[in-house]
Amino acid sequence: MDKQVQRCAWPGEHALNIHYHDHEWGVPQHNESKLFEMLTLEGAQAGLSWLTILNKRQGYRRLFADFDIQRVASFDSAKIDSMLLDAGIVRHRGKVEATVNNARRIRALWEQGTTLNSILWESVGGQPIVNQWKNINDLPAGTPESARLGKRLKKLGFRFVGETTCYALMQAAGMVNDHELSCFRHQACQQEALPRQCIESGMINKQ
Repeated sequence: MDKQVQRCAWPGEHALNIHYHDHEWGVPQHNESKLFEMLTLEGAQAGLSWLTILNKRQGYRRLFADFDIQRVASFDSAKIDSMLLDAGIVRHRGKVEATVNNARRIRALWEQGTTLNSILWESVGGQPIVNQWKNINDLPAGTPESARLGKRLKKLGFRFVGETTCYALMQAAGMVNDHELSCFRHQACQQEALPRQCIESGMINKQ
């Protein structure tokens, strides 16, 4: 990407951060496995830098079976113990156990006839909240929506889903567009959300 492109301040100059910002962050996501990955990585970040998590992302995909929810839900204590020996992920027992637990909670949602995607997007009325931030310092760590989402997920048995983690997930999954107004991705992410919104409102033929 041309260095003259205007983007948010938070990626800094590190290539991994920039690529993630330019291609994933804030893009509306509805794929169940991808949302599970985002939930896991945002929970793993607690107390760490996002760059640390991005550097370990391939390790997470390798150990968590590319975030295959059914497979992760079947992990037992012996599997968790072996994973904690691998430096490819953050070796925090609580976070690893939470990921396995969360896979089981997603599976339970399926059995009840719903999905993680539905639960998450219901918290914003099915459409992204488009913010108009001019400065990175304006971005909140949490919102009433993320607080309500965290409480709902906890009630459903999910772990590592506090208000701040939920807001980071909402940003990552495009449930909120928190790109700065001057960032070239602000308008792009807004446009990427439109086709699905139009389909759901009946404005576009579903063929």
